[in-house]
Amino acid sequence: MALEEFEKEKMSKREMNYARMRSLMDFGMGLLWTAMGLFLLLKNRLNSPIPVNMDDGVAQIFGGVCLVYGVFRIYRGIKKNYFKK
Repeated sequence: MALEEFEKEKMSKREMNYARMRSLMDFGMGLLWTAMGLFLLLKNRLNSPIPVNMDDGVAQIFGGVCLVYGVFRIYRGIKKNYFKK
């Protein structure tokens, strides 16, 4: 029952500002991680002048991990579950 009461409590102004800041940071970092993952996955098709010193297999795996982590960060920014335990 204590958890239900905690969820019903109104957040203070300080907590709202903290949640907003964390949400923006999660969106921004999520976009950066997603962009890096897409770049690594598509580096052969893009013909980018940026050199990537990785084997193609390693770049594909790391790009996939970056893409998944970026989507997770964006999802976490949308949900804003920063104070729930």
